[in-house]
Amino acid sequence: MHRFTVGIEEEYQIIDPETRELRSHVSKIIEGGQTILKEKIKSEMHQAVIEMETGICSTVREAGEEIKYLRRNLLQIAQAQGLRIGAAGTHPFSHWFDQDITVHPRYEEIVNEMRDVARSNLIFGLHVHVGIPDREEGMRLLNTARYFLPHIYALSTNSPFWLGRNTGFKSYRSKVFDKFPRTGISPYFSSVAEYDEFIRILVKTNSIDNAKKIWWDLRLHPFYPTVEFRMCDMPMRIEETICVAALMQAVMAKIYKLHQQNLTFRGYRRALISENRWRAARYGKDAMMIDFGREQERNFAELIEELLEFIDDVVDELESRDLVNYVWEILKNGTGADRQLAVYESTGDLSQVVDLIIQETSCGLI
Repeated sequence: MHRFTVGIEEEYQIIDPETRELRSHVSKIIEGGQTILKEKIKSEMHQAVIEMETGICSTVREAGEEIKYLRRNLLQIAQAQGLRIGAAGTHPFSHWFDQDITVHPRYEEIVNEMRDVARSNLIFGLHVHVGIPDREEGMRLLNTARYFLPHIYALSTNSPFWLGRNTGFKSYRSKVFDKFPRTGISPYFSSVAEYDEFIRILVKTNSIDNAKKIWWDLRLHPFYPTVEFRMCDMPMRIEETICVAALMQAVMAKIYKLHQQNLTFRGYRRALISENRWRAARYGKDAMMIDFGREQERNFAELIEELLEFIDDVVDELESRDLVNYVWEILKNGTGADRQLAVYESTGDLSQVVDLIIQETSCGLI
């Protein structure tokens, strides 16, 4: 089997421990962390966001160990600066209007183009890169893997609050990001040539300057030999990050194995997959999702069991069986969104929700 390498990127919140609000202090974190973390620690468009990324890892287990190391050190660096780190898709009550934008030509360009759509994009996600044999096969894998995006996305839901409101969504982060162009489920492309022609037209017409401004839930990376999963909220617990990354890698490996046997998985239109995406955002693990083959609603847990059966013959080779099986812990204990909502329902206090986020971000690390 092709060696499906993995890279993980996590976006964290920088939080004031007194007010529990976001703090635009990314420069302090980076200055305090560059000796230890070097190029692994990066700023994002908002100065209240800090990104950590692993290198190219041979297995999800290896990537998991590295992201644990990075998160552990980030927590200690923030603590030394009198700050805290949180892992969630949105902050429960901080307003985007109060947050500073990082001074950088790329971010200035995005804000100049999209104005408050960009300024209000105060969200935090998990991105996972999976190595591909080549771009042509990567496109074939991407086309098929789109079907599974809502299922994996539902397991990561961790953004029920926005600007101090209970939104009614398990993942409101996706609704904020949907205001950007070129988001959501990617279209079907019959070949890399067709995709490249699409990019060429957008560049020629000044819609984009390069393919990094394609922000679909799953995309061919414009510079790396990977496909990039971009749909997930930032999970609260490190085990959740590792689990969803393992599921992504296993789905890609399974589809590739089918291709090697001249088999495939039935494809579905973007519009149909988007229906499940909406349900995942609204209800998370409690969603009744559509089984398009049977043309009926199914309990989410049943579909996850079928997903585990689908990837069963590749997870041992990927050394990830125990990692993907953590999905049952997520279904039992709830996603980050479920746990945030439980605290709010019992206390009515969003500050205590922030305390939960801070506590669970460090769970098992310090």
